[in-house]
Amino acid sequence: MRCLDTMKVTEILRLREMELNLRDIASAVDCSKTTVGEILNRCKDCGLTYEESTKLSPERINELIYPDSFGRKQSKDEPDWEAIYKRLMSSRRINLYYIWEQEYRKDNPDGYSYSYFCAKFNTWKEDTGKEVVLPQEREPGKELFVDWIGDTLPCVVDYETGVIHDAHFFVATLGDSSYPFVEAFPNETQINWNQAHIDAFEWYGGLPKILVPDNCKTAVVHTNLYNPELNHAYRDLARHYQVAIIPARVKKPRDKPTVESGVGWLETWLLEWLKDKIYHSFEALNADIKDRVLELAERPFKHRSGSRSSNFTALDKPALRPLPKDPFEYYETLPVKTVPNNYHVYYDGFYYSVPYTLYKDSVTIHAYAKKIEIFNTMGERVALHIRKFSGRRYATEINHMPANHRAIREFNQYDGTHYRYRASSIGQNAYRFVDTLLKSADFEEQAYKSCMAVVNFSKQYGNTRVDNACKKALDLNSVTYTTLKNILKNNQDKKPVNAEHSDADTPTPSHENLRVGEWE
Repeated sequence: MRCLDTMKVTEILRLREMELNLRDIASAVDCSKTTVGEILNRCKDCGLTYEESTKLSPERINELIYPDSFGRKQSKDEPDWEAIYKRLMSSRRINLYYIWEQEYRKDNPDGYSYSYFCAKFNTWKEDTGKEVVLPQEREPGKELFVDWIGDTLPCVVDYETGVIHDAHFFVATLGDSSYPFVEAFPNETQINWNQAHIDAFEWYGGLPKILVPDNCKTAVVHTNLYNPELNHAYRDLARHYQVAIIPARVKKPRDKPTVESGVGWLETWLLEWLKDKIYHSFEALNADIKDRVLELAERPFKHRSGSRSSNFTALDKPALRPLPKDPFEYYETLPVKTVPNNYHVYYDGFYYSVPYTLYKDSVTIHAYAKKIEIFNTMGERVALHIRKFSGRRYATEINHMPANHRAIREFNQYDGTHYRYRASSIGQNAYRFVDTLLKSADFEEQAYKSCMAVVNFSKQYGNTRVDNACKKALDLNSVTYTTLKNILKNNQDKKPVNAEHSDADTPTPSHENLRVGEWE
């Protein structure tokens, strides 16, 4: 074709961006519709846009559009596009601009411009089928695609310490329906990876035939196209459930498009929904996640009938194999040579109690994703704890404590609310007496022992006498432990306040030299 004036080329690009059709553009620039189509195809091939054309000289535009007539001759042969493509696929850190600038232009200073280099590369990909995607019709219930979502959220805050924990999200999508499962963990360890699979199988209520993980270390030790080496703990899980593991090829997201698209979908509709929320435990976070996923799975598909939930029920679920009687259990083992005198053993930042009688003995810890089991030398389980990731460092079962420690523990757990409640069960006057004790102390804790005495008096004298004694102490304006004790000891609770009495029987009135809530 004859060369078109570059001003008309620029105008054609501008009008095309305005979404005019070829006929209208041809009329506007006074040329044929065929010429307009040819110019637009040439601009597409060389990557020339309207914005770029306004910045280039007419000579440079002609070089790009008519390389055979105006283009500079290449000092080297055509680039090895296959090698360039492999370089791009080998690392996420490499992009086409880097290859063009740092490798191609150094050897070919008079070679292709970047835009023409890109256009030629894209044409090569189209011609060789690199841009073609193979339609993948998923067999119902056959494959479970699993991965970690790349993004984490700092959404779990320790209620007691204020320490913020990042949540890592395991995601799975199943078969034809892409029905999702999501669970949050404090890290991406082997224990949590295996536990996530166990929980996913329970969520789906059955087993797929194949697991398709990415090439993370919790799944694959050494990647290999033909014979990848599986992580032994992951392989044991697969053997227990009788499922095959076929890892996706490295850097091949199209091998697992359902989980890739599922991750993107969940990042938008789940993580965005979670990002401003705060939780004080992973249990609470996961409860919210499950409710949200159930809600999202009910949303209709945009380009097919039904929803993830309806398609799962109709297609995938009937094709799943039944779960085994017993779930797989994976744990780490840690021997403890000697139980210390505080009868707590250490694992991963926290201390877990064992019966105090095991002091100086040896025990073995079995650490699961969600629980801690401890065994004695006879192989008997002596302790079971929920595994801790936040909160107090000591997890103590009260039955593991000796009697004296148990009493101290129980006492330290009581507060003003507890004593007010116990006093109210004795009577209205006892409640007023205890409430006054607590409010009169400089610090509430100073009155706890006196409050305990009031409660304990009911065991010795009965509720009626203690309540009457508290009324008399209140009438005397002498709300102290000593006054209450003397009233009960001398049976003054059975006499009215104005009755005749001796100085010896009269409780000491409250005055400035006595402390409220004093203890004898």
